Amino acid sequence: MDRSYALFLGCTIPARARNYELSVRALARHFNITLVDVEEFSCCGFPLASADHKVAQSLAARNLSIAEQKALDICTLCSSCTSSLTETSHELQNHPEQLQEINKRLSRVKHSYHGPVRVRHFVRILWEEVGLESIKASVKTPLEGLRLAAHYGCHFLKPSEVYGGFDPVEDPRVLDELIRACGATPVDYARKKQCCGGSVLVADEHTALAIGRDKLAELKDLQVDALVVVCPFCGVMFDSQQKKIEKTFEETYEIPVLYLTQVLGLAMGMDEKDLGLSSHAVKTRSVLEKVKSQAAL
Repeated sequence: MDRSYALFLGCTIPARARNYELSVRALARHFNITLVDVEEFSCCGFPLASADHKVAQSLAARNLSIAEQKALDICTLCSSCTSSLTETSHELQNHPEQLQEINKRLSRVKHSYHGPVRVRHFVRILWEEVGLESIKASVKTPLEGLRLAAHYGCHFLKPSEVYGGFDPVEDPRVLDELIRACGATPVDYARKKQCCGGSVLVADEHTALAIGRDKLAELKDLQVDALVVVCPFCGVMFDSQQKKIEKTFEETYEIPVLYLTQVLGLAMGMDEKDLGLSSHAVKTRSVLEKVKSQAAL
């Protein structure tokens, strides 16, 4: 099977989540997945969707057309990028009149799109193409003793109608199963499906921080070792913003926030530097010490 994909980094990862990118590239090499860097990609359009759907759709369609020219499907790392590109691909495939209109706009920048181009999150590619059993077989350092809470976020599974029933929105399990495959214990909790708050950060910072605070407070009570995310902006909200949340609500959480790809890399015995584990706002030392302590037994 050809596992070559056009890698879509989006806007947040190059600016604020290089550790996530590092861990994805390390895992891709491990599983012989070829990620092709595409310099011509631009913003996915998601930030503009609520203000101007046509502009957002045009941006997404331009990116799809670039992947189509290269005869590659797209691999995303950001859940919002995944949603924006997948929705546009779905809309243009099912509405010929929209495709015709889009191509009028794309012709101004000398692009055209026929479609469909398939778009999948990197974790979904791991789940569907590498498979749970192969991932389990790659584990060299089981993360036994670690209690990890999965954060699914809003767009990893939604809109479900364009994701083809990948994982049930109301009872998701993919992230928990991958955590379990690493030997760690996935922790169930009431706010598992709650938003990170990032969607309202620009409009109402206090509300955004309060949403993040609710989840962090619950996880502190449950004594988890880390929160696990698959979206860079969720990572920004819970990791980069955690000190601000603590200051705003006069509480202390100190909960490390790891990308799932970093968790998988740790279980596979990858080097901490290759996984970008030293560049988190909330230090990951407690997690690493627990992993090393368990490995020494």
